[in-house]
Amino acid sequence: MKKINLAISGCLGRMGQQLIKSSKKNKNFKLVTLTENKLINKSLGGIKPELNSDKAFKKIDIIIDFTVPTCTLEILKIATRLKKRVVIGTTGFNRSQENLIKKYSKKIPILKAGNMSLGVNLLMYLTEITSKSLNDEYLSKIFEVHHRHKKDYPSGTALMLGKGIADGKNKNLYNLIGKKFLNKKSFPYGKKINFNSLRKGEIIGEHEVKFSSGKEIITLNHEAFDRALYSDGALTASKWLMKKRPGLYSMRDLLSFDV
Repeated sequence: MKKINLAISGCLGRMGQQLIKSSKKNKNFKLVTLTENKLINKSLGGIKPELNSDKAFKKIDIIIDFTVPTCTLEILKIATRLKKRVVIGTTGFNRSQENLIKKYSKKIPILKAGNMSLGVNLLMYLTEITSKSLNDEYLSKIFEVHHRHKKDYPSGTALMLGKGIADGKNKNLYNLIGKKFLNKKSFPYGKKINFNSLRKGEIIGEHEVKFSSGKEIITLNHEAFDRALYSDGALTASKWLMKKRPGLYSMRDLLSFDV
């Protein structure tokens, strides 16, 4: 089988470093290009990082992007020009940026996920089922913990879980987002979904969804121990996306969950 020529953007980041390791071990991929938002004089895994450009992405089949929203949109612009597929693990997009991604997906295949883990995507599925099953007496809130270096909050995964709650109620997530707390020991339920984000140490990721009627509490949670969980998921997503037509896909499409 012919190997898939891979580009990793954000190669100096935590996920970029992990993706380099995982791709080297994966027989389906040949790592061809690494990019960063600044010039780097040293090689990584025998490859010298480049800036995002047509030249950098010309000889690859697919780009895995774990960067920041402005960088992701720059990459999508180039990828659309070159007709390259893109797997997006970047989080923190605003509504207008989300709309731009949808626009690009009409021309190229894009898989976007706030979390590439099978377990987290199963948690989102269970969150949607729970939300759909419970009446409006049940209020919900989401708690997440990440390493102290993570800048955006709530995490992309927390927002994914929020979307699971919203989808279960046939509502738009943006209309259901309540208060966003940072580093609080406790936080309340609300008529909308409240979020609390904790940043400490080197924790890879913990997420918890709670539903309460005042008489009982239902808790759904997930804890990640190894960052390879996400890089392996991104590579699985990349292989799957190679066979897809232009469109905006998610890990749920890959895993074929159905409520």
